[in-house]
Amino acid sequence: MNKIRKGDQVIVLTGRDKGKRGTVTQRVDDDHVIVDGVNMVKKHVKPNPMKGTTGGVIDKAMPIHQSNIAIYNAATGKADRVGIKIDGDKKTRVFKSSGEEIKA
Repeated sequence: MNKIRKGDQVIVLTGRDKGKRGTVTQRVDDDHVIVDGVNMVKKHVKPNPMKGTTGGVIDKAMPIHQSNIAIYNAATGKADRVGIKIDGDKKTRVFKSSGEEIKA
């Protein structure tokens, strides 16, 4: 079970975007996620008349390792760790600080 999922609000813990908050838009693989507005780079693209795209310099969000982000707890307004609570066959994600369930 992934502790950070698509659609979660997260805060960046380290790097040049430290302290920024964003939404997870995609999971690239088991360890990397793409966060909206975080880890942006300038990419030079060629024009492609077959696809109808123009060339130029675009801003692109690059993947960030999930160890460098933490889930945002709206109740406290801070970053928080995620725990897994098991009730029978059902697994739910909970905040470590308060123990309340994370709304997906």
